Amino acid sequence: MSNNIEQRTISALVQDKPGVLARIAGLFRRRGFNIASLTVGRSEQKGLSRMTFVVEGPQEVVCKVSAQLDKLIDIVEVQDITESNIVWRELALIKVNADSVSRSKVLEIANIFRVNIVDIGVESLTMEISGGKQKINSLIELLKQFGIKEILRTGRIATLRGTLIEGEDDGIFQSEQDNDNNFIIPTESGSV
Repeated sequence: MSNNIEQRTISALVQDKPGVLARIAGLFRRRGFNIASLTVGRSEQKGLSRMTFVVEGPQEVVCKVSAQLDKLIDIVEVQDITESNIVWRELALIKVNADSVSRSKVLEIANIFRVNIVDIGVESLTMEISGGKQKINSLIELLKQFGIKEILRTGRIATLRGTLIEGEDDGIFQSEQDNDNNFIIPTESGSV
């Protein structure tokens, strides 16, 4: 991102009813935020959905997105988890040409990326990959030589990383050394 544009990862628990997404999108449009990624699905609580947004915009404006969302009546809870210790993934289904001549080469690439083959046809196969954006983009680049028929991608999904120290909150970066056990605790955010 350039110096003036920033990305933020926002997790929101929202009422599961018509029009909620339109109101959120309207807020983003009015404030000048771009939605770089959006995922939504039912949550663990009946009647509520969880949305994960990656929004980008001017740094001085986008840092206030959580407060703006919190004012909407359909939002139950909203967190900016950008600077928290999180686990995140993206998912893609990629349908690629794979005839009898190229199939073994496509499967070899799929094996290297540890993807799941979810459908095989006479002239194509469909694979499922999860991971970071760069991993998915790299696979797509390698598959272009065979001819990609279709790509379907989710946006980022993210959750706070569970604490490793009793009594601490999830999503907090842990200290590098546990005083009781004298071992190193991982502190990097992002995907594992």
